[in-house]
Amino acid sequence: MKVQGTPTRTIWLNDDGWSVGIIDQTKLPHRFETLTLGTLADVAAAIGDMLVRGAPLIGAAAAYGVALAMHADTSDAALKKACRVLMATRPTAINLRWALDDMAGHLGRVPARKRMAVAYARAATIADDDVAQNAAIARHGLALFEAAKRRGGPGAPLNVLTHCNAGWLATVDWGTALGPVYMAHDLGFPIHVWVDETRPRNQGASLTAWELGQHGVPHTVIVDNAGGHLMQAGEVDLCIVGSDRTTANGDVCNKIGTYLKALAAFDNDVPFYVAVPGTSIDWALREGVGHIPIEERDGGEVASVTGLDEDGRMTTVRLTPASSPLRNIAFDVTPARLVTGLITERGIAEASMESLAELYPEHDPKGATG
Repeated sequence: MKVQGTPTRTIWLNDDGWSVGIIDQTKLPHRFETLTLGTLADVAAAIGDMLVRGAPLIGAAAAYGVALAMHADTSDAALKKACRVLMATRPTAINLRWALDDMAGHLGRVPARKRMAVAYARAATIADDDVAQNAAIARHGLALFEAAKRRGGPGAPLNVLTHCNAGWLATVDWGTALGPVYMAHDLGFPIHVWVDETRPRNQGASLTAWELGQHGVPHTVIVDNAGGHLMQAGEVDLCIVGSDRTTANGDVCNKIGTYLKALAAFDNDVPFYVAVPGTSIDWALREGVGHIPIEERDGGEVASVTGLDEDGRMTTVRLTPASSPLRNIAFDVTPARLVTGLITERGIAEASMESLAELYPEHDPKGATG
């Protein structure tokens, strides 16, 4: 995708051949800044502090974190430490565990003297595979867009509502939920995106709106609670969101507030789709409610907001009374019964164990727990 007209990925290997470059997403939308990560600790901090975020990108960043650890020390102890440190950064996104298991599996089969080269090669493959998966999701989603009913009439743009950020900033490139949007736009397909602001971190208002604007996609930012009204008014043709973890039966864990959008969509007969790569499916879990670990973050994200003051300086202001208790739940689970379909890199599945198993026959969900 593009930044100021230049095709850009969210993570890359620098020209020195070993350090890793990222976009500091905490500075968006007001500043576009890149950072160099040179150690395992740098990557762990970048994931934990959400300089990089989004389940697929977290996985790719973790893979490069292992590579950086191997750049410093290729011993078994260093490999185990790297996986342990990175695994502790974010509890909900399944891609993190998948990527670390993948890296540990590949590196555990080679002697220590070869691990650094293998680690960098495997991390690059994970990043490239993510791009290919998201492009495939985009193609399948585009077919849905082309067949979707436009409530505004034949000449109206397709009005898509999304929640949080599941665009290219949440992946290595293309994005999951927004991949079909970009592909449609690039082909001249008339489309407009309703962008939930997505409190408390405003990742819709800051990240989704920024990247759509950079790529020239028509969009409008709305407050989180406006989605139901727009659906009632016939101004939403379909909803599409991403997923941090989808269970074997099709339950979807995503940014807090997704469940409420799915309920409103169900009540107003608006299709509700989830774009999910196979790496975001947790085949070990049969259902999500009560079984997926739900991250809770610092209450300061609820109490404050960061933006530009009148002089164009970034500043943070408090919104809530200093004495009020705060709770910052980061994710919720949308039951499979509310999901119209899951858009994967292998095709579109019903939100059910049977349908997912048909697309991914190499996985056996029968032994899933929960």
